[in-house]
Amino acid sequence: MPLATTATTTTTTSARHVAVEKELIPPTTSSDDDIIGMYNENVQTTYGRYPLTIASGKGCKLYTTEGEELLDFVSGIATCALGHAHPALTDAIQRQMESVHHVSNLYYIPAQAQLAKWICDNSVATKVFFCNSGAEANEAAIKLARKRASTTSGITDPYIISARQSFHGRTMAALTATGQSKYHQGFSYGGGMVPGFEYIDYNDIESLESMIRELSTTPPELEEVGRKRGVAAVMLECLQGEGGIRPGTPEFFAAARSLCDEVGAILICDEVQVGMGRSGRLWGYENLGIEPDVFTSAKALGGGVPIGAMMAKGDGVANVFQPGDHASTYGGNPLACAAGLAVAQEICDSNLLANVRARGQQLTDGLQTIADKYPQILGEIRGWGLLKGVEVQPDSGSTAGELVGDAMKEGLLLVPAGATVVRFVPPLIVTEAEIDQALEKFETVVAQKTTIETSQ
Repeated sequence: MPLATTATTTTTTSARHVAVEKELIPPTTSSDDDIIGMYNENVQTTYGRYPLTIASGKGCKLYTTEGEELLDFVSGIATCALGHAHPALTDAIQRQMESVHHVSNLYYIPAQAQLAKWICDNSVATKVFFCNSGAEANEAAIKLARKRASTTSGITDPYIISARQSFHGRTMAALTATGQSKYHQGFSYGGGMVPGFEYIDYNDIESLESMIRELSTTPPELEEVGRKRGVAAVMLECLQGEGGIRPGTPEFFAAARSLCDEVGAILICDEVQVGMGRSGRLWGYENLGIEPDVFTSAKALGGGVPIGAMMAKGDGVANVFQPGDHASTYGGNPLACAAGLAVAQEICDSNLLANVRARGQQLTDGLQTIADKYPQILGEIRGWGLLKGVEVQPDSGSTAGELVGDAMKEGLLLVPAGATVVRFVPPLIVTEAEIDQALEKFETVVAQKTTIETSQ
């Protein structure tokens, strides 16, 4: 059926134009919609999606449009800390929507101040900047590091050192900080990404020290034209997530802290995945015995409602940004901060950190038992709290992605962390019984792989 049109006439000095205005097509929200077909036709293919369409969730369970029940050990990739449809989070969001859900940061927002205070009260932070995602939080940290290097040390060529196999986000500077060349392909200019980033091996003190020494010296050719090279920051994940669930070592982070102090750089800890309780402590850096100058958060901070944050310690770092230096339209709006406060309250009221530690140990013990039983398929178990990874043996004939796909058929949602690690990141509210269920389903998958390998 052709669209109805109306004609409007506009006269200019040079010509007479007739603009045809199309009648708007309202959105469709029918349960009979071909969702996958609509995705293929209308959504850009930035994700390789599994053939599941999620209709609803409750606690640690998700339900498809076909009525299938799935045990969710992905949590929106470490995001849904309170699981799905949690009553405290639902109530907080509903009440905030009935009041005011968004106003500009030109005005004071009570929930933003309250969430910032909770973060500062429970961390080394002095002040907080709110945004919408982990990538944005890391971009803010990078900007802060560069401005501080410029204003306090007169550095014209500031460097940020990050680790190989890291992941810091998809925006350009955060992507450049990500030490994995596969993510850079197609986004460079003249063969390079954003200038001012160098990479070292994670947990390698000698690699870090050598790089800091090199970059803290200004070459003569730069000095001659009035430029100064220096290290603005060392930016590290406390535990590398996308890099294969690799925890940092206390020795490496102690060295990073000492070297940053020596050359006047700041230490940035990316807590986007490991922070907000997932490690069994509120912040990942608490597992390492150091205090960062800056740390970033997102994912679980809002329990699934988009919010990010960049925290800075001490007036010399926390007051680097001045009005106009950085901003975010949605950052810290009433709705997002109401969600953040609900998550914070539940972490405190329900003693979720204790649950994370207990269930994390249960998960580690169970995975180790399976790995010991099937050593031809599984290798090392590593991680903290409820952020765990199990290595897939290189000669097993299987990949992490294949095991994840097979687990899905058993009703268990998992997610790879690279090609060789299966990641377990359930909601922080997961129960002892649900951990047992997940382990049983995963062992079924591994046993099937063993049977297939034996028969070949």
